[in-house]
Amino acid sequence: MTKTRSRYQPPKAPATLPLDLPWPLLGNLSPQLFMRRYWHQCPLLVRQAIPAFALSKNAGFPLLSPISDKALFGYACDGLSEARLVEAKPWRLHHGPFKKKEIPATSQRDWTLLIQGVEARHPAAAHVLSWFRFIPDARLDDLMISIAGIGGGVGPHVDSYDVFLIQMEGRRRWKISGQADLGLRPHLPLKILARFKPEQEWVLEPGDLLYLPPNIAHEGVALDDGCQTWSVGFRSPSYRELLSEGLWRLAESLEADPALAAIYADPNQEASLDPARLPTQLEDEIRQRIQSLSFDQNPAFINGITAYLSEPKPQAIFTPPDPLLSPRALWASLKKGALVPHPQTRLLIRNETVFCNGDAVTEGQDLATIKAWQTLAQHHHFARERMQKSSKNKGLSTIHTEELDGSVSLPLIAKNNSLYEAYCFGWLLLQ
Repeated sequence: MTKTRSRYQPPKAPATLPLDLPWPLLGNLSPQLFMRRYWHQCPLLVRQAIPAFALSKNAGFPLLSPISDKALFGYACDGLSEARLVEAKPWRLHHGPFKKKEIPATSQRDWTLLIQGVEARHPAAAHVLSWFRFIPDARLDDLMISIAGIGGGVGPHVDSYDVFLIQMEGRRRWKISGQADLGLRPHLPLKILARFKPEQEWVLEPGDLLYLPPNIAHEGVALDDGCQTWSVGFRSPSYRELLSEGLWRLAESLEADPALAAIYADPNQEASLDPARLPTQLEDEIRQRIQSLSFDQNPAFINGITAYLSEPKPQAIFTPPDPLLSPRALWASLKKGALVPHPQTRLLIRNETVFCNGDAVTEGQDLATIKAWQTLAQHHHFARERMQKSSKNKGLSTIHTEELDGSVSLPLIAKNNSLYEAYCFGWLLLQ
């Protein structure tokens, strides 16, 4: 009887991660130890980070990647995912979406197809991304998959961000270097190092993982047809970018500050022999107003940065549900179902405020709705555990739902409830 190869089915991470226990994914380090010893500091190679691959291979049933070549090629062609095709010998870069005939066969050599944000396209990728939520969501970016023919790669380069490279199908040879010389080859469409001097080299097999901190020179070359490497990348915004976003949102908040609505007055201004020069008093008054803003403590400034970090990727597409449930029907559905974030939705918490896709969704909401949003942000899942109807207030039913931390009264979801609005936008999905 012929043995057929099955696809690896990655499990979703538990809602609460065991941060102080050893993980095979991290070479039997706990997430706490990994963050202390390796994160942003030095590379880490982990053999059999996903033990299922080695176990299945030893049993005579090697596993395939969770996502087929055909599916990945479809993502590169449908225009819903950012995709790039890199050809070597000579180096050429093409941007998607592609036509099917433009993508080489896996049997061809020296090409790589890169597809960004696959966690939004396939649940297996979303599950793998969930394994890395021991790192703050504000830093997590997306999961990119590269599929290549033999010899495929993007050349020796450096990244400004941390990355976990997981081998999912075929083999890839990695060479890395801590070199200081990061000069680039001129006149190329890719940022390829001019003088790459490898210091370490490994061949990764399915289930192996390589973690690289920023600014480590590296090169990966596919050794097999259809080689798949899954890359979990992290955001690395500059301080200029963060401060600009915070200041922009702080400027918007000044409209609501009555103290700044006062008109500038200078009753003590003396006659000037140098009228072209900015008055010293005006300069001093502006300095005083700026100091009164207390940037480091001003909620509009820090909240603005948080809102920015919660914005989805520019390519994100959200579609309203069809059919669209009424507020009452949605709330009734949550008795057996649950609300979960869309794969491209970003959620962040600062103090008690929850930000979803750039909006402070808990402002002006009742306590129970705030708790529901916090649960969604922390666990990516919200459901009604136990409920019963109680009294009616102004014609709207009130639902009692018992949470882990006690019983709270939650008004029936209404049209102006931010949970319902997010559901209508497609930011939250009914599971």
